[in-house]
Order: sequence, then structure tokens, then C-alpha cells
Amino acid sequence: MPAGTRRNRPTQSVVAGRRRASQVTSVLGEQALKARRLRGWTQQELAAKIGVDRTRVSQIEAGKGGGVPADLWFALADALGMPFRMEFGRDPSQELEDAGHLEMQEYMLRLGRSVGMSRMFELATRPSNPAYSADVGLRDDLRRLLVLEECWNTFGNIGASVRSTRRKIAEAEALAVAIGGERGAYRVAAVWVVRDAPRNRAVLARYPEIFDATFTASSLAWVKALTTRDVEPPSDMGIVWCDPRSGRLSAWRRSSA
Repeated sequence: MPAGTRRNRPTQSVVAGRRRASQVTSVLGEQALKARRLRGWTQQELAAKIGVDRTRVSQIEAGKGGGVPADLWFALADALGMPFRMEFGRDPSQELEDAGHLEMQEYMLRLGRSVGMSRMFELATRPSNPAYSADVGLRDDLRRLLVLEECWNTFGNIGASVRSTRRKIAEAEALAVAIGGERGAYRVAAVWVVRDAPRNRAVLARYPEIFDATFTASSLAWVKALTTRDVEPPSDMGIVWCDPRSGRLSAWRRSSA
């Protein structure tokens, strides 16, 4: 090296890449060795199948395959009849899969705080099994009130979703008895909070009788209850539109309105 010339140090990513490659190829080499022996092949026979010399196979099996090109790994997997894949994991810069749903829950929790309610994220309506939960739970001990909010970013199976909400209401009513104690059960109220989007509006417009029969409470009354302190929510299940990015709830206009 000429005097005064400095060799560039490998970056942190290069070092990490080499370390990870060494770990992975060590495991892959051991697996390839076991698979070859299980099939009763010599290193020479396996080398012939993948188009390399026996020395390269020996290196791979010894865990020294860090410099082996990707096509050779796939050829090795094909020869052995074993599944092999090379892929990136999830990009941490991408939004979470349920980001849209979380955005609505975040907004409704913030709104609940603004009206003086205790807030619960993923309220377990069946405490013995936390997998059964309402998206947002609001609790007011002075009014002895428990509100279940089901947040819908998009719809899937409407019938199953309605049945699920009704089951959660029944479970919450049992929970309301337990938290009410000697003074009696808390009142349970439930509402669907639906993202205000063209696709969701189209769904409600397509099945007006189903939604009219299911969500019998005044949507405007629900909007007032969710946005105004000490306003009692309706007793019947309701539905409201939500635009979390603009910070707005609006009433759903039923077909008979």
C-alpha cells in the first residue's frame, strides 16, 4: 500500500452483514450435509448435480458458504428437494398493518378523555379470555356508565361483525354487574364508529334495511354523547361516521330519514 494511503474501514452494516452471513451459512451448511448423507450421496455426486466441484460443496457443508451466489443456493435446494427462500423481513419504515384501525382507536381514546371518561384500549369484555375485546371502552363511575366502541376502518363480514358486537354487549353487561357491586350494574351502551370513506358509505347505502334494523338509536344523539361532556348516550346501538385525521365525528343519515 502506498505511503499515506488509508484503507477504508468496513461500515457497521458491512460488519453486521458478514457476521449474519457467517451465522446463517453455518446453519445451512450443516443442514446440507445432513440432507446429502440422508440421501446417500457423496460430495462429488452432489457437486455434479449443482454444477460445481467437490471443493465448493465441502466448503458449503463446513459453513464457509458466505460467498456462495444466490443461484447456487437455490440450485442446491432444488437438487436436495428442500424448500429455500431468501427475503427481507418487514420494513420498519412501513406503517403497521392495522395503522388505519389504530388511528381510529387513538382518536376515540383522545375524544373520550376530552369528555371526562376513563378510557380502555381493547377492553376485555370476557376477562377470562382477553381475546374477546371491544376496540375502545369508556367508563364513567359517576354516571355508572360503560360504553363499548367498535371501530371499523373497513368492513369484512357484516353479519359476523353484528353478532360479535351483540355478544360483546352481553358479556359487558355481565362485567357491568361485577363492577357495579352492591349499588347495581352499570348501564352498557354500544356504538359502531366507522371511517368516513366512500367504500364504507357505499356498503351502508347498499344494505339500508339491515343497518336501519340493527342501529336503531339516533346517530346524532350518539355524536353528541361522544363529543359533549355529561351527555347521556342512547340505550340502543348506534353508528357514527369518523374522520380521525380531521378530528370529526358526524351523524349517519338512515334511509328512512
